[in-house]
Amino acid sequence: MSRKLIVFLVAAVLCLGIAATAHAAKPVIKADNTSFDFARGMYVLKGNVSVEVNNRLITAGEARVKVLSLEVWGEGGITLTQDDIYFTGDNVYVNGPQNSAAIKGGVTFRRGGVYITADEADFNWQTKQGVFRNNVQIDDNGQQITTDMLTYNVATNTYQTE
Repeated sequence: MSRKLIVFLVAAVLCLGIAATAHAAKPVIKADNTSFDFARGMYVLKGNVSVEVNNRLITAGEARVKVLSLEVWGEGGITLTQDDIYFTGDNVYVNGPQNSAAIKGGVTFRRGGVYITADEADFNWQTKQGVFRNNVQIDDNGQQITTDMLTYNVATNTYQTE
């Protein structure tokens, strides 16, 4: 292969990568202390952290963010909000490409008249379902249920227990 062709192919791949990144949602990152870990390719954030991607807002005491993959690891009194969905917990992992979040430790969820507590929860924005596990309690407009596992669908405002 000629050298000119190799240079052209490398330039084309770089341009495609830049174009793909330009169309991806870019997070708005704020913190008291911000640094970048070049070895791991992520921001390291400490103190009054907020990360906003699309219309999702994550707040935490500390967080790490991979901007290119839109992944966020937060800890220290986290909140995760979008529209009328509100989660709190000890820590969170948000996977942007998979449209999912895993929240652990003292999880609370609020939406309208629904209030759920659990030890851990997973939420998927594509399926619109939250799965709550371990020590789950739900208060649905005054109706209270305790269970080990509960699936709540925000699109239909329904839930089922196991």
